[in-house]
Parts: sequence; structure tokens; C-alpha cells
Amino acid sequence: MELIQQNPDVSAYLVADEVVDHAHPLVKETTDRLWSQHPDAYSYAQAAYEFVRDTIPHSADSGDLRVPVRASDVLATRNGICVSKAHAVAALLRARGVPTAFCYQRLTEDGADPMVHGLVAVLLPGRQAWSRLDVRGNKPGIDARFSLDEERLSWSVRPEFGEVDYPVLYEAPHPVVVHALRTAADRPHLWKIFPTELPAPDAGPVG
Repeated sequence: MELIQQNPDVSAYLVADEVVDHAHPLVKETTDRLWSQHPDAYSYAQAAYEFVRDTIPHSADSGDLRVPVRASDVLATRNGICVSKAHAVAALLRARGVPTAFCYQRLTEDGADPMVHGLVAVLLPGRQAWSRLDVRGNKPGIDARFSLDEERLSWSVRPEFGEVDYPVLYEAPHPVVVHALRTAADRPHLWKIFPTELPAPDAGPVG
């Protein structure tokens, strides 16, 4: 699948905003600690990825009912669903100059209960291609890894069940995802209002 930059300017994938708040003191503290142990872009990117994947449980696994939106809130509560965890790792990576995009899949339970699943993609120095990463969190049956050349995501899509790999690399978290997170009173409510698919993108291939 060809990944499509929503914005042809790579610097757009370094921006901080209200959700990817990498100027927040907690994000900066976490970034500084990880960088002190892994002071180059490649090892830092892997360390930041593994930190979010492994030390922040997916709330469906932990049973946490809270619904954090901002990267700093995910780090503070040590909790979040896939898309929230994507916000956190994007903030950690962008803070150290690693362009990071938001991308998504549409997954189902063998055709039932469709839901959008959140990923990130990174563009590391010297590489021409983006690499998608999944920080959902591993458990029996799920073994996502930091892998730049061969994707190691939590799930591969199954078109026969209506599943989709969305090719667009978004510069900011998708508005429909952010709206659901902000609207939800708790995680059970979130599952009722979370998007089952993304609207058709308005971005074309990079010219």
C-alpha cells in the first residue's frame, strides 16, 4: 500500500497542538529521560515506542474507564485506547525532531462491530519511506513490534470482512476521533460513539 502524506511539507508532522502537546512539562520530562538513555534518533524512536506500548496499558486490557485525549494526559494517567496512545508516542517523537503522522485502520470482529484503530507512522533520518507502528500494547495473540522495513502491527486487515488500511498520513489526529474522545463520559460510552470508519479523505498523493 502506498502511504499518502496529507501535507507534502514534512515539517507539518513535527507540530505541537492541543492534543499532541509536546511542550507540556510531563512530555518534556519523559522525552529528556528517554533521550538521555538513547541519544540518537533511531534508538530514541524505538525506546519511545516501547515505552508507550509497554508501560501504558490499553484501557480495554486494564479495565480503566477514563478516556484521556491529550498526550500529556495519557502519560499522566498511564492509560488510553489505541488512538490516545498514538497521541502520546507522537508527542514524544515529534519533540525530538522525528516526523510522526497519524494513520488508521478499520477493523472488525469477523465483519461485525467495526471500529477505527489508530496507528502512527514515522520518517527517520536517511529513510525515504514512512514506517507504520502500532502502540496498542501486546497481549496473547497480539505481538506488535518496532520494525521499519517489515510492518509488525497488532492486526493485518482482512478485506473480506470489510476491513481497511487507510493510506492517508494525517498531520494531526483525525477530527472524528478527537471528537469522540472529548465527548465520551467514560470508556463504555466511548465504545458507543467511536467512529466505525473514517470519512473520505480530501487529500491526494504528494505532488
